[in-house]
Amino acid sequence: MTHSNPSADQSSNAYGITLLRVSLGIMWIAHALLKLFVFTLPGTAQFFTSIGYPGFLAYPVFALELLGGLALVLGIYSRQVALALAPIMAVAATVHFGNGWVHTSPNGGWEYPVFLIMTSIALWLLGDGAFALRRSSRFSLA
Repeated sequence: MTHSNPSADQSSNAYGITLLRVSLGIMWIAHALLKLFVFTLPGTAQFFTSIGYPGFLAYPVFALELLGGLALVLGIYSRQVALALAPIMAVAATVHFGNGWVHTSPNGGWEYPVFLIMTSIALWLLGDGAFALRRSSRFSLA
C-alpha cells in the first residue's frame, strides 16, 4: 500500500511517539508519587528492607522515577531517560514475579512493571517524538 503524503505519515508517527512519551512519563511520575503520598518514603524504605534491599535506596529510586517521568513529559533526553529507567522497573518486576501476572493480585503481580519496562524500551527505540525540548542521539540505535 502506498501513501500519497509520506510527510503526513512521518508527522503522525512523531505525534504518536509524543503521546507514548508523555503517557509513559505520567506513569513514572504516578509510580513515584505512590511512594511519596500513599506508602510514604519511610514506608517505602521499610518495604525495601523487608525484601532484602537497603532501605535508603527508596529515596534515590523515588527521585529517579519522579525526575525521569518529568523529563519524559517535557521531552528532555527522552530516549536516554527511558533506557535508564528500565532497570529500575526490572528490579521491581523481580519483586513481583512470585505474585502472579495481574498487578491487582495480592502484593501486586508483574504485569505493570514489565509493561513499563517494555514501553520504556520501545520509546528508546522509537525516539523523542514531536515537541521534545532536548534531543540527543547518544545511546540510540538510529
